[in-house]
Parts: sequence; structure tokens; C-alpha cells
Amino acid sequence: MADWPAPRRPAAHAEEMLLTAILDGTFPPHSALPAERELAARLGVTRPTLREALQRLHRDGWVTIRQGKPTRVNDVWREGGLRVLSAMVRFGRQLPDNFVTNLLEIRLVMAPAYTRAAVALAAADVVSCLAGYEQLDDRPESLAAFDWRLHHTLTLLCGNPIYTLMLNGFSGFYEEMARLYFRRPEARAVSRAFYGELLAAARRGDAQEAGVIVEAVMKRSIALWQEVWP
Repeated sequence: MADWPAPRRPAAHAEEMLLTAILDGTFPPHSALPAERELAARLGVTRPTLREALQRLHRDGWVTIRQGKPTRVNDVWREGGLRVLSAMVRFGRQLPDNFVTNLLEIRLVMAPAYTRAAVALAAADVVSCLAGYEQLDDRPESLAAFDWRLHHTLTLLCGNPIYTLMLNGFSGFYEEMARLYFRRPEARAVSRAFYGELLAAARRGDAQEAGVIVEAVMKRSIALWQEVWP
């Protein structure tokens, strides 16, 4: 691993570089990080700055700091939590294979549930959120922003704030991936049809049908994503 350039924001820089090194396998699970003096020199930061970065990584589950022993890299897929996922989105330059597909599969599980609850509890608000979707221009950026607002609103209306907290952890990443997804005309057409079907179900107050509609489009979106990014 080559020496890294001096950072502008030392602690954040050190944290990002260490996360990237963990994700790309430079520091694999269960390995020990280099001694503090060596690692600080390679990162171009002071030892107090390195300690601050390591404390953040320890807090988020990436490493285990052991008094008098080398800092250990955790197996985050077995030992990590939601903070690990959030950090991957923020700092991960080399995300694991199938990362986006795995996230879409989680959304497949969650979205029908929070959509059913949102329509059951606040159908008029769901209608209001979807109203005007026909006037959306056909740019990927516009569809991505609208899709984010829709799902964020559905989580706010569903009565379970945990859904919103989980979705918020991927806000910027969500739209970035959605812009890629919506580059395909077929993807834009599928989502426009989905918005119309969901709007009709919300107007009827049919929560169960709304859940079925969302589940179907989530499965279709996974298939469309995998056709281009298997």
C-alpha cells in the first residue's frame, strides 16, 4: 500500500482511507492493522488524528481496538450493523459485488409493507404525493428525485419511523443509483406505469393492492438492474 497524500481534513481523510483499504482487501477481516506510528505515517496524519479515526471505526463496527494489542479488522458482514452500511455508501469506492442487488432485495421486502401501511393510514396523502407524476420530464434525474421522494414519503406515512431511518441512510446513494437505472427508457416506462397503478390503488384506499403493485415493480426493477449490472 503506497503512502497517501496529506489530507485537508485529517480525521475524515484517515477514516475514509482506512475504510477503503478494508473494503478493497488491503486489510482483510481478522487481520491486524499496522502499528500506530507506521499507520499514521502512511496516512500522513498525526497519531492523535489516527486515534480519532480509529475510534470512529471502532464505534461503527469496522475494527476492534484492544488495549495493548494491535487493532483488529472485523468481519463486518458478520459483526457489523447499520452504521457499516451507511459508511459503505459514504466512503466505499469498491463496493462488494451484488451490493446494489442486495439492497434492492431488501427494498423488495420492506417497500410493500410500508406502502400498504401508508395507504391504509393516509391514502389521501399518498395520492397527493403521486399527483402530477404524468408531468415529470423524462430525464433520469427527474425520475430519480421523484422516486426518492415517493418512497421517503411512504415511509413517513406508514407509522413506523424505523423505515425512514433506514432509508435515510442511503439517501444520496439511492438517487445516484436511480439515475443510472433510469437511463434505460424501459426502466422509466416501468416506473411511470407503476406510479399510475399505485395512484389508482391509493385513490380506492386499497392497501393490499398497493402492496401487490409495489412488490411487482420491485421484482421488475431488480431484473432490469441485473440485465445491465449483473
